[in-house]
Order: sequence, then C-alpha cells, then structure tokens
Amino acid sequence: MTELQLYAIAIVGALFAGGINTLAGNGSAITLTILTEVLGLPPNMANGTNRIGVFTQCTATSWVFYKNGKLNIADTKKYMYPIFIGAIVGAILALNVSNEQFRAVFRFMLLFMLVAVLVKPKRWLRKTDANFQPKWYVYWPLLFALGFYGGFIQMGMGVFFLIIMVLGMRLNIIEGNALKSFVIALYTVIIIGMFHYQGLIDWKLGGIMAIGQTIGGYLTARFASKSKWADQIAYYVLIVVLLLAVGKLFFG
Repeated sequence: MTELQLYAIAIVGALFAGGINTLAGNGSAITLTILTEVLGLPPNMANGTNRIGVFTQCTATSWVFYKNGKLNIADTKKYMYPIFIGAIVGAILALNVSNEQFRAVFRFMLLFMLVAVLVKPKRWLRKTDANFQPKWYVYWPLLFALGFYGGFIQMGMGVFFLIIMVLGMRLNIIEGNALKSFVIALYTVIIIGMFHYQGLIDWKLGGIMAIGQTIGGYLTARFASKSKWADQIAYYVLIVVLLLAVGKLFFG
C-alpha cells in the first residue's frame, strides 16, 4: 500500500471519527487504531498525535454550536475548572506511564456506560433543566475525574462527558455535546504543548488526521444544530457506538 493510500484511509477514517465524536463520543477508538495499526505509531506517540485532530475538531464544532445557539459559554465556567485541572493531572500521568494497562479496565467501563445509556432512555431526550443547580461538592469530584480521564487517554471521554452532563447535570444531549466540544478544545491546547515538549507528537500525521476530524465534526455539528431529530439521532448513535466498542473489546 502506497503512502498516499495510507493517508487517504487515515483522512476518511478520521472524518467518520469526527462525526461520531460530535454526536456521541469514542471516535478516538478509530483514530488511535489508525495511528497505531495503519500508520505505525507507538501507543504513547499516537496518544499525543491524536490530540491535534481532537483540538481542531472540537474548535470547529464549538464554533458551529455557538453560532446556532447551542453553546452558552457563560454557563460553562462552573464545569470548566474541575475538568481542566483534572485533564492536566491526567496528561502528566500519561507522559510518565503507559496507558496500555488502563485499556484493560476500559472494557468494563464501557459496559457501565452502555447500561447508563440504555436505562430510562427518556432522560436522554429531554430538554435542559435550567432550574437544576447541582451542589459543587457533587459535581467537582465527578468533573475532575472526567478531566483526568480525558487528559490521560481521551478515548471514550465524550461518552463519559455526556453521561455526566445529561444524567447528572440534566443538560439536553445536543447542548451537552456542545459543552463537551468547547471544554475539550480548551484543555487540549495545553495537553498538546505538554506532549510536544516530550517529543510525543508526529505533527505531519496529526495534521493529516486533523483534516478528516475537522471536516467530519464541522458537518455533523451543522446538522445537529439545525435538525429537529438531532436529539434522537445522537442518542441512537451513542448506543451503536457503545455496542460496537463493547463487542470489539470482548469478542473482537
């Protein structure tokens, strides 16, 4: 297979990953597989390189969601700080230890996510509860752990984020996705700098993947911002993503 063909596969795969990440999450399972199995990067290098596309995709989708009234930046502050701090701590750990052992635990985390998504589906299709005010001592530990996980490995971060925001903070699933994109874009800038300093980013391959991720994320965000069926589609995509991920990890 020629270098051009490899890059074409990478861009197309990244495009699908960008769309999946925007509506649900776990698109990094696709991009990390491409980076390691197709493009030949070692796991830690792939972990760092993947963040380039994550950043460009989340930046593009955040802008689309903001323009279409799905992202209220003023409301993100109380959620942003614990996630941001956790992400930096998680990235520091990722720079010093291998995340391969952590992936062994990931399959059981996926099962938990699948159960959380399937139980009482009406909770995923409701509007944002503007009157709900969670206690800081409840959401701070949850969001710190969420940020830590995203900083450490990123794969599956979007699904965890939606579970906490939709079920815990009572946001609408599309507004939860918008907030997810914005917060991840913010902390990923710092994480990219940390991985680059350690020499764990391949900018050429990361840039190629970012093309697909950004296009996929942008187009999907436009659809999600305007379609009246966006909530339902996002929910079903989330279920399919989790079923495929569980099937691959347990039976693949």
